[in-house]
Amino acid sequence: MARVSRRAFALAALSLAASAAPGASAAPGADAPPGRPRRAVTEMRGMWLATVSNRDWPSQAGLSAADQHKELTALLDKAVHYRLNTVMFQVRPTADAFWPSPYEPWSQYLTGTQGKDPGWDPLGTAVAEAHARGLQLHAWFNPYRIANNTDPGRLVASHPARKHPDWVVPYGGKLYYNPGIPAVRTFVEQAILDAVARYPVDAVHFDDYFYPYPVAGQTFDDDAAFDAHGGDFSSRAAWRRDNIDKLVTETADGVKKLRPGTRFGISPFAVWRNATTDSLGSDTRAGVETYDDLYADTRKWVRENWIDYLVPQVYWQIGNSAADYAKVVDWWAGVADGSGTRLYIGEALYQAGAAGAASAWQDPAELSRHLTLAGRYPQVGGHVYFAAKEVAADPIGALSRVVADHYQQPATVSAP
Repeated sequence: MARVSRRAFALAALSLAASAAPGASAAPGADAPPGRPRRAVTEMRGMWLATVSNRDWPSQAGLSAADQHKELTALLDKAVHYRLNTVMFQVRPTADAFWPSPYEPWSQYLTGTQGKDPGWDPLGTAVAEAHARGLQLHAWFNPYRIANNTDPGRLVASHPARKHPDWVVPYGGKLYYNPGIPAVRTFVEQAILDAVARYPVDAVHFDDYFYPYPVAGQTFDDDAAFDAHGGDFSSRAAWRRDNIDKLVTETADGVKKLRPGTRFGISPFAVWRNATTDSLGSDTRAGVETYDDLYADTRKWVRENWIDYLVPQVYWQIGNSAADYAKVVDWWAGVADGSGTRLYIGEALYQAGAAGAASAWQDPAELSRHLTLAGRYPQVGGHVYFAAKEVAADPIGALSRVVADHYQQPATVSAP
């Protein structure tokens, strides 16, 4: 996910927000303030727990298994403290694994060495620890990213990308599997579904990375794959979108066959297309459109009921000139209306109080205003916060304010 880094920013309002944190004087189940919709007792209250580059967990590679376990359970406890009910746990950040996978190596973010056994099973443990706390555990996979560098020699010798160099495309300083090769798609799906077969995860979760975000002056070189497999399509763009559509539908089918009660959800960049590009698009002026730039037809996935839930990353403040939170939520509510796909909203907790963030984000109440606004739409079934490190720190009390205003009673996630 493409996001700015977090920096602490203290505000005088912190003490006021903290005083209304969980356990404060407001009684569970108390009525919502006048004019504010009462929050449902069945709603998504999630957080992303990112492991890529040790973003949220573990705090550094090479910690002992006991210390990693302690840090993990502390983050789960924070989720419970803030009355969240779901954790999106990143278990395949860079074509690697946080479980003993027969397909891919152990992640370097655990031990510092790709392929080295950490001495425990993080995904299996996370599922058990989350369920013991009444939390859902959604296993979060990145389908195509191999490495955050372009040197295949830095991958462990047994890595599938080294065994199949023809599967690999260097682009934008990173290595990616080529989505246009059918054998790649089959392999990626096998690697993901192995975790589903092994563990009672509540959902499989993808983020916003399909074809990579555009990099100025660079070309994603899939000429050979297009020549071999793209003959039936009107354009390379249409072929690329079909490749991603197949990944989505085949993964959804695989999940349902292995674990019928397990859901499949995706969290895309929030702008499908701008209205200036397509009359069906949103009233936005975003520089990236998922349909055209990531070849991800996110609107289609919702309308065709290919996925169980969608969490667009609506990481802008109310009133943003290029992508107004209010307008983006309104557009997605319209897309989800009448579909079988549940809509949750991805929230930029990491922006709260961050140096360089818009002035609205320096106000601890901005995030709470998002929930108030989204609560006017019956299609919106909850919110997910990026990310676990900010949930734990709550630097300016923005999450505490959300709890005080909206989460006065526990909530469970709606059934599929």
